[in-house]
Amino acid sequence: MRQPALSFSGQPLTLVSLTNQRASLSLPAHPSIREYSLVTKLYVGNLPFTATDEAVTALFSKHGTVEKVSLITDRDTGRPRGFGFVEMSSADASRAIQALNGTDFDGRSLKVSEAQERERSGGGGGRPPRRY
Repeated sequence: MRQPALSFSGQPLTLVSLTNQRASLSLPAHPSIREYSLVTKLYVGNLPFTATDEAVTALFSKHGTVEKVSLITDRDTGRPRGFGFVEMSSADASRAIQALNGTDFDGRSLKVSEAQERERSGGGGGRPPRRY
């Protein structure tokens, strides 16, 4: 009989689901441990340029525990770009998406969804470098 790669108190662990954004691990029945879930990263778009980390944290905290907020700024000017990311547990993130997508935040209709991995480009604009 093959031994499981992971075990908890001698009982095998079962991987429930795995995607590029999150994984869930089902643990054997134990009074204090039920399920382990990683953090989900949410995209938050159409933010007012006056939004702060604290204001976004306060908004999302109504729907669960906020692990991290990252508001994106222009690398040259340092000015806000109007979007950012919020990290929450998977269950809290689902509630936040349902509750906040399309709602008004300082006069702007928020766009809230699960963040998608960005395709990395070569940085060359699709053209080969010039040779002189």
